[in-house]
Amino acid sequence: MSISPFLTLVHQAHDPAVPAAQRKGLASVCSAHPLVLEAALQRAARTGQPVLIEATCNQVNQDGGYTGMTPADFRDLVLGIASRVSCPEHLVLLGGDHLGPNPWKSLPPQEAMDKALCMIEAFAQAGFVKLHLDASMGCAGEPAALPDETVAERACALAQRAESVAPGQAVYIIGTEVPVPGGAAEVLDHLKPTTPQAAAATLQIHETLFRRTLGDATWTRVIGLVVQPGVEFGVEDMVVYDRPLAKALSAKLNQMPGQIFEAHSTDYQPLPALRALVEDGFLLLKVGPGLTFALREALYGLDSIRSVLIPHQESLRSVMERIMTEHPAQWRGHYEGPQDKLAILRHYGYSDRIRYYWPQPDAEDAVATLLSQLEETGLPDPLLSQFLPVQYERIQAGLLPRHPRDIILSAVDAVLDIYEQACGTLSKLYVHPDKIHSVI
Repeated sequence: MSISPFLTLVHQAHDPAVPAAQRKGLASVCSAHPLVLEAALQRAARTGQPVLIEATCNQVNQDGGYTGMTPADFRDLVLGIASRVSCPEHLVLLGGDHLGPNPWKSLPPQEAMDKALCMIEAFAQAGFVKLHLDASMGCAGEPAALPDETVAERACALAQRAESVAPGQAVYIIGTEVPVPGGAAEVLDHLKPTTPQAAAATLQIHETLFRRTLGDATWTRVIGLVVQPGVEFGVEDMVVYDRPLAKALSAKLNQMPGQIFEAHSTDYQPLPALRALVEDGFLLLKVGPGLTFALREALYGLDSIRSVLIPHQESLRSVMERIMTEHPAQWRGHYEGPQDKLAILRHYGYSDRIRYYWPQPDAEDAVATLLSQLEETGLPDPLLSQFLPVQYERIQAGLLPRHPRDIILSAVDAVLDIYEQACGTLSKLYVHPDKIHSVI
């Protein structure tokens, strides 16, 4: 794993020889689902392009997170799948997202930060090369939104801990205007892009502290800011990127040498919007729930086929409904409405809270049974056409094997393909690291 692809992004963002229309970006796959990871790694193996895979602080941490994995466990999972699908290890870039006190924000500030410091140390020791420093949330006894100075001080402490165990290994992303992980719960009628003034202030405060505390060399590896370009998704709606609204923010990047913008919650954006984001300097595009949403669509399509072929078999949807109602912690508080509305949102909401339940043993068994039964029954053309028409067309064209597992991987890959089209081919702009450092 190398930081060179990130430095390439920075270089071309500020290279006058590279017009905005030719900018390349990099998608960030934010998922721990093995099938999503497999699809992403298969694509990297096929295209020879680097793949960025990130774990969030709630998902993976030194205590296990909701996946039960430490950073080292997650690394081993990813690299194990990479080996199985013949993806060269040098193409795999691992990142940590929202690294800060968020999982422990109910604790007093010092206790929460102590846990956060242990977490980023674990990520650094495990070899993660992109670390998002997010100390923007208040802890017990603090306001929900903290002053920029406090956020920067805590971010600097986090970077200092990472550097103490793995000096020079990682690039860092900063920024305090961070969208809610996993999508917004409220109606999206007031979303506004980050102001250029706020972005500049964030950068200036962090730069002053980092240069003073960690030195100029470390600061050159702080390569990006998380800002709000005006994109978000909620439970049932989403906001498509409005280029004119973000024009002033995009133009500000020209006055920020050595920096790029990172956009979170880009899930469900159409291809033209994603491409516009890249051209406007938002070169790191996060996608997570949109990938497991596609996975769930494929699974439920296969489940519908089985319901015709084996009509008395309990459906996968019924199993997932039982699991989610018995264990509501991951969706309650995120969905609102009467019971019939909640039943729809649990399965089909854009925020895809069902993704937290696929690792449950009963869910894994139900999926395994579904795939095994469909391997035995086969997948008749008329039913594929009815319930999985996109995959049906690919199977008919000889582009996709007629197997349930391949169909699921294809559904995830279709989302990744949109991001690859939006981001372009990074290798075409590869710049030798020595030249990159001389520019930034």
